[in-house]
Amino acid sequence: MPASFEPLLATRTRHMEASAIREILKVASTPGVVSLAGGLPAAESFPLEIMEELMGSVLANYGASALQYDASEGFMPLREALVGVLSARGVAATADDILVFSGSQGLLDGVGKILISPGDAVAVEAPTYLGALQAFNPYEPRYVEMETDDDGLIPEALDRVLAANNVKMVYLVPTFQNPTGRTMPLARRKQVAEILVRHDALLVEDDPYSDLRYTGEFVPPIKTLAPDNVIYISTLSKTFAPGLRLGFCVAPEPLHRWLVIARQGVDLHTSTLGQALAAEYINGGHLVRQVPRIIDLYRPRQQAMLAALKRHLPEDFRFTRPEGGMFIWVEGSPGLDAERLYARTVARGVAFVPGKFFFVNHEDGKATLRMNFTAADPATIERAVATIADCIAEELAETNSHQES
Repeated sequence: MPASFEPLLATRTRHMEASAIREILKVASTPGVVSLAGGLPAAESFPLEIMEELMGSVLANYGASALQYDASEGFMPLREALVGVLSARGVAATADDILVFSGSQGLLDGVGKILISPGDAVAVEAPTYLGALQAFNPYEPRYVEMETDDDGLIPEALDRVLAANNVKMVYLVPTFQNPTGRTMPLARRKQVAEILVRHDALLVEDDPYSDLRYTGEFVPPIKTLAPDNVIYISTLSKTFAPGLRLGFCVAPEPLHRWLVIARQGVDLHTSTLGQALAAEYINGGHLVRQVPRIIDLYRPRQQAMLAALKRHLPEDFRFTRPEGGMFIWVEGSPGLDAERLYARTVARGVAFVPGKFFFVNHEDGKATLRMNFTAADPATIERAVATIADCIAEELAETNSHQES
């Protein structure tokens, strides 16, 4: 008989669960299924044509050091290169201020590890990024949800939450938010910054998508408005290659030190070779050339999805119209069960993510959907949205029939 290891598991495992999105992606990756589910960059966005050149530059410039153990803070040539990337966003930082982690997900786990004790209050948007909840959950926080509207977080909601709770940290994705695609306007960012400073509160600002802007004007990160109150996190996954797992952050000095200590027990440091490739990618001018190409690839896909949603969805459905990013958020009729709808659409070869997984309480958001447009071409998006709309009509008809009987 196999041994039972259940009694050996730490109590924190009660708060850990498999990523709903990763599980959905297993289904979505089945041959013949069109995935509007995962936040996957398009394979066409990867700079395959220059990878051999980059590897040659790495070996020529760094030699064996690119294959050696390196500093926990990050490979210095990459940290130096990221100074300019951050400066373009208005974030002032020196190379010594920057930390490189194994993806921004690794950073979120590090933040949870050094800040959250069981029962601590963590303030999040409703809905919020599922990956952040997964990173924080093992540390047993108590979540406090903050109201949002079409412009993202409502500043007054933040003020009320900070006044009524001893909040350990606030977590936001203010630019092209995952899952909604919403962007907080500058005026609101200034209000949020003022509230953070007044309450002496800490914000974790997650900014993976701001380079993917298709329309509208650049909006500076909240980090630029309240630098001493913000851990700013970003990534190269959307503009280079997610498989390299390269995230980075700028944190207030006392937290900077603890983030380094926390990650040393996990992986010592991020892949030196991956960091060296990224340094050459940035220093060779490839990043600034590649981002417009990625935007040109994604813009028509987003336009195709918006047009298809307008054409096919019922009139009482609402959906966001983001100026960038990777996602569109759909709010359906109150009677819609998006998880049941998902089972129906997958049976017809189309996948999305039911929106309830982005809420702390999964009973919320039952009639919502998150849809990704970056990994499918416009014609495929049109067919997929039409299929989802057909399934919605069937679901609503069945619901109404049950209610009448």
